[in-house]
Amino acid sequence: MQKHKFPERVYIREVGPRDGLQNESTFIPTKDKIEWIDQLSLSGLNYIEVTSFVNSEWIPALSDADIIAKHIKISPEVTYAALVPNMRGLSRFLEGQIDEVSVFISASETHNKKNINKTITETKAVLSEVVRESITNKKTVRGYISTVFGCPYEGNIEIDKVIRLSDSLFEMGIEELSLGDTIGIANPLQVTLLLETLLKRYPTSNLAMHFHNTRGTAMANVLASLDMGITKFDSSLGGLGGCPYAPGASGNLATDDLNYMLTSMGIQTNIDSYKLNSAAQFIQEKLNRPLDSHAVKYGMTR
Repeated sequence: MQKHKFPERVYIREVGPRDGLQNESTFIPTKDKIEWIDQLSLSGLNYIEVTSFVNSEWIPALSDADIIAKHIKISPEVTYAALVPNMRGLSRFLEGQIDEVSVFISASETHNKKNINKTITETKAVLSEVVRESITNKKTVRGYISTVFGCPYEGNIEIDKVIRLSDSLFEMGIEELSLGDTIGIANPLQVTLLLETLLKRYPTSNLAMHFHNTRGTAMANVLASLDMGITKFDSSLGGLGGCPYAPGASGNLATDDLNYMLTSMGIQTNIDSYKLNSAAQFIQEKLNRPLDSHAVKYGMTR
């Protein structure tokens, strides 16, 4: 039997307050969002993406980004991030107390246009300015590429397109790149093939994986990534999430399920499962609907 050499420590990027809530029809009151983020800050998570500075007409669920950015309780152990689509969003971002700028682009031309109403070339020009100004203001920058493994409009995405976009973002000055399976169609072989190519160009420390669980393959894809040495994963508490511009995209990989699997394997996350579960129960009550994670549905195991 082959012995797998998995990382000793994995870092979970919690994206629930942004990617998780952006697709919800129920608007969560601002005070409840703040309380939820504060609970997450106490759980041992060391990275939380708290909101998005997009036009409120695009994402009404996150129209209170300016208030969130100014009123969450900052923990020195946590990096707080927010999505920034353009220079107007960056000016709002800089008025808050958030650490890291997240910028995003799609590997699919059609999805990119539907998502932000720009071509990939036009988007790169905007992001280049955002990254440059963020660094000037002493903010770190993280990049997202969505629809890396497939697009609801264009189908399969060639690895070469992902490589070219990755190179462009790193040349701009991002420090970490998140590779997104936006509609949850990836399988472990695809993940392995993409990482084999990318890891010839960039170290594992520069890459993170962002899986959705539409077809139930998210955990299998995490295992494939771990086998390649990846130690950073985006996830959303309770499995919240979806993309409003990607038909068929279901929720994200659930943070609580991911944490359970990793810790059961002896991989350190430094996350308190019971504080995480408490935060999941809190947001489930505010949404007034069941969350999708197995940890919430079937309970915790000490």
